[in-house]
Amino acid sequence: MFAELFASPEPKLSRWYEMSEDRVRAFADVTEDWQAIHLDPDVGRAAGFDGAVVHGYLALSMLSAMSYDVLPDLPADCVSVNYGFDRVRFIAPVPVGARIQGRFQMSEIEENEGSARVRWDVSITCEGSEKPSVVADWLTYFKRKDV
Repeated sequence: MFAELFASPEPKLSRWYEMSEDRVRAFADVTEDWQAIHLDPDVGRAAGFDGAVVHGYLALSMLSAMSYDVLPDLPADCVSVNYGFDRVRFIAPVPVGARIQGRFQMSEIEENEGSARVRWDVSITCEGSEKPSVVADWLTYFKRKDV
């Protein structure tokens, strides 16, 4: 059941998401991570960046929203759960104000009666960059509610 839903020979791309200053500040406030490289362009430049940079965990957390763009709707009797990551790397900074896009490719599925664990090769890229900002090995769990 689940294998047919998610199998695709081609990677799926999300829409673009703006990493605005307001979004970065809201994330800083919620997580209490007010490191100045994220909030002050002068401090970001002094640290060797082109200005303020997005929190790596903010970029990573956008995978949830991005997954709604690319994954098919689940049947009404199913739920999905974030199962975690086997590997996450922050490869290149995301400048505040940049737009990012997620790329999803299912790499493995372990299907059982009424459930499945799916492994995704995911990456996040800034608009105009060939090099990904984030690469990860993401696991999700899907289950029928009645099982």
